[in-house]
Amino acid sequence: MLLRLLITHPGVFFIIAVPLLYSLIMHELAHAVCAYWFGDTTAKDRGRITFNPLAHLDLLGTGLLLIAGFGWAKPVPINYSRIKPRKPGIICCSLAGVTTNFIIALLCLFAYKYLRAYYTGNSIVLIALGITAEINIVLASFNLLPIPPLDGSRVLAEILPRNVQYLFYSMERFGIIILIVLLNLNILDPVIDFIRSMLLAIIGFFI
Repeated sequence: MLLRLLITHPGVFFIIAVPLLYSLIMHELAHAVCAYWFGDTTAKDRGRITFNPLAHLDLLGTGLLLIAGFGWAKPVPINYSRIKPRKPGIICCSLAGVTTNFIIALLCLFAYKYLRAYYTGNSIVLIALGITAEINIVLASFNLLPIPPLDGSRVLAEILPRNVQYLFYSMERFGIIILIVLLNLNILDPVIDFIRSMLLAIIGFFI
């Protein structure tokens, strides 16, 4: 998908690919920084508190991103036994990436709104801002789904009773399979659209 754009429309490729890659990177970086704030140095010790894309990009995830338009960055290693206080710390660490994507989208749309008066036509600045905002809203919406290993699942698990929480975490090894099946059946589309509309409504309140 994106590779075809690189060949046919290289300018459009960079307008889309660069914001997409760095949106993934910022998402993972936020997890690493938040874990460090709550006492776990695992991500820092492994060099994940950095803007260097090589530290965050997963070879397979990046390849699929360029070929199919859907991919992922390398998950941040977090030792949850080191997180203190545990419950609020884990919830904050889980929501850090989503919150970062939301803030990026908010800033982009805020800039888009106030720069429209200075740019006319198909300005590359406005196009880049719009695409970056949309990418980050989609990333935030997708990661809020309460399906392991997505961020929303860990938030849900932490507010469940301990016995149910253990059962929920035990499903994580099957999470990717469940997620792929549900995505292929288009079952999650209405849920993602609902979360996306809620996030856009919140952004509309600020801008």
